[in-house]
Amino acid sequence: MPDASPVSTPYRVLPPNDPRQYDDLAGEWWRPDGAFAMLHWLARARAALVPAAAKPDDLLVDLGCGAGLLAPHLAGKGYRHVGVDLTRSALDQAAAHGVTVIQADATAVPLADGCAAVVSAGELLEHVPLWRRAVAEACRLLRPGGLLVLDTLNDTLLARLVAVELGERLPTVPRGIHDPRLFVDARELVAECARRGVPLAVRGVRPELGGTLTWLLRRMRGGADRPDRTEPRIVPTRSTAVLYQGWGRRGG
Repeated sequence: MPDASPVSTPYRVLPPNDPRQYDDLAGEWWRPDGAFAMLHWLARARAALVPAAAKPDDLLVDLGCGAGLLAPHLAGKGYRHVGVDLTRSALDQAAAHGVTVIQADATAVPLADGCAAVVSAGELLEHVPLWRRAVAEACRLLRPGGLLVLDTLNDTLLARLVAVELGERLPTVPRGIHDPRLFVDARELVAECARRGVPLAVRGVRPELGGTLTWLLRRMRGGADRPDRTEPRIVPTRSTAVLYQGWGRRGG
């Protein structure tokens, strides 16, 4: 467990990156403009990397699935969506959105080798103390030719500044949701995936500036949940220094 000073959540005081925060924030998952709003934006961008299933009921394993935010963006693509997460309160919501759920650690997934056509690891690795084990599991689950898609925070001073020192001061980001000591160096991740037989391409991403500012202003004015609201897009950027996506296919 991280030994940093505790920080406040809406209901109790917990250390940074403590999984119990997700129980305290259980009511926020499906509020599109709530504490997990950016996870909705990232889920849409991650799903855009996933092609339609090649065969009926191809398996997509969603590591760190949370409440199943990826599910609406996979609709019509033909996958059997299995979500893996530690938090029961999140999994109950994922199941209500059509996900077949498994309560397990991402470093020890009770599924067979090579079972998945796609493995998604969205906003997961920066929360796992042993991220290399989670990568090993993701690659193990992929069948030959299977696709790995992920997004995470880079292990840089800029990422710490943007995601923690600045980001967690915004009203939309829970305080203490990250432990910056767990952020994942992009070069190390690429090397680890290659070692596991998955050559990984990476690119930096960020929320579009104009849409995000409009969204923040709307939220401050109390109109964020109106039916005609638009969701900010996640767009590519040259730098991987803060937030980045990765994708690659398992060889063999």
